[in-house]
Amino acid sequence: MLKTSALLTAALVVLTASPATAHPGSDWAGWQKDLTGSRHNAAEWRLDQHNVGKLKLKWAFAYPLGEINHVRSQPAVVGDTIYFGGPDGKFYARNARTGAPKWEFTLPPAARYAYNSDGPTVSNGKVFFGDSAGRLFALDQRTGQQRWRAQMDDTIASMATSSPIVHNGLVYVGTSSGENVLPRDHACCTFRGHIDAYDIDTGALVWRHYTVPEPVEVGTWPNGAKRFEPSGAGVWSSPVIDRRTGTLYVGTGQNYTGKGGQFDSLLALDARTGAVKWANQVTDADTWRGACNDPDPEGYCPGLKDNTNLDYDIGSTPNLFEVDGRQLVGVGQKSGVYHVFDARTGQVVWRRQLGSPWPSGGIGGIQWGASYDGKRLYIATYIADPGKLLAVDPATGAVLWETPAPADGCSTGGAAGQPGCAPAHGVPVSSTPGVVWLGAQDGKFRAYDAKTGKILWTYDTVQDTQGVNGVIGRGGVIAGPGSGAVVSNGMVYVHSGHWAGYPSPYGRVLFAFGL
Repeated sequence: MLKTSALLTAALVVLTASPATAHPGSDWAGWQKDLTGSRHNAAEWRLDQHNVGKLKLKWAFAYPLGEINHVRSQPAVVGDTIYFGGPDGKFYARNARTGAPKWEFTLPPAARYAYNSDGPTVSNGKVFFGDSAGRLFALDQRTGQQRWRAQMDDTIASMATSSPIVHNGLVYVGTSSGENVLPRDHACCTFRGHIDAYDIDTGALVWRHYTVPEPVEVGTWPNGAKRFEPSGAGVWSSPVIDRRTGTLYVGTGQNYTGKGGQFDSLLALDARTGAVKWANQVTDADTWRGACNDPDPEGYCPGLKDNTNLDYDIGSTPNLFEVDGRQLVGVGQKSGVYHVFDARTGQVVWRRQLGSPWPSGGIGGIQWGASYDGKRLYIATYIADPGKLLAVDPATGAVLWETPAPADGCSTGGAAGQPGCAPAHGVPVSSTPGVVWLGAQDGKFRAYDAKTGKILWTYDTVQDTQGVNGVIGRGGVIAGPGSGAVVSNGMVYVHSGHWAGYPSPYGRVLFAFGL
């Protein structure tokens, strides 16, 4: 067992300390919504396909002017409280219906600038989340006081994009890295992807599963910088768990350098020990770093010669569902394929090409996650000319309906005429009975009819918005893992401004809608 850092204090502002309340059926307490990764709130009864068109903005929270970091923290809602992290190095608890402050927590100093880089999970009286400096925090749910923190990884660009999940006294989270997009004079790369399990009360590391062997120095890059292999296979996505079999499922990314390891794979691990039950690798070869987008002079892209510079990660969170008594696990890939496996054996059940396979970037495919409402899988594609929202039969993969990103998304509203706009969906999908929720790169947040795919409601986030915290904000591109919709107790929440995208002096915004 590895040691974690001791309990440390940090700047904390307690504005109110009311008792935490919980309504498990209607809460959205973590990124996945539940252990199976459904991203579906079946208990939502106030909002449906008949009244969603009446949604109005109830409040907004705007980040400081000129904030350059991305919003990556999808909120969690438990009882009357919403929990979310900002690009400003702070974590917030506010009243879910009004936006009134409860408490806030300032991330302690780190070797590099730290901000919340994944969605929080609220469980067992604590709030768990990771940051851009590779740390995992546990705060008291009621007061915001730090209970423990663990350094998940200390390599140069490690971070948490995987949101935690809690089960049987353990908190599970993966670690990813941006080391492969550092400048060419960097000695690339020494990061190893891994999925960890921590004790929920102490933060002690219980087990860790590495996705690649330890990198070794194998020579130099053309500019003389040291070269290490193999490396990468980060865990970008959030895990899910089958409580009946005690199995954890999680996807992995591509290699940064070298070959081998469990890259572009769906892993089934024993949730108690981290032992591998099965692994299904969906790409034969995939070695990529940022230099592959501009590989001249030749030699800086480790995948060029054998045509493996794909960047076809499994960055999506899996979905667990049952068909005719058989437990299945599905997951999207940046190649545009949605894969479905037998959850017990890893055997392929069906595959469907839904997006466009764009090499060296993988942006035509499926990015962060799908939703499952017990009847249909709802899957979105990114820049797939255009990106689409699709409803898919979970038994066969047949497309039941598909709705392209509206063609006028970049010619209307705040994104109109901006060169960075595209008809694209780079966010996870969410659903409630009768409604599917999805934001887009054009800054529009939309609600769709779950049966037909018809767009029922649209809100343009690229407009001046007064925040309840006294700051004027303006949304931007809705993208990334932190911009998935959260629906709880008749309210809908979404972060806009993963990056600004469109000229604006303002910062990013959290929007809260209700009837």
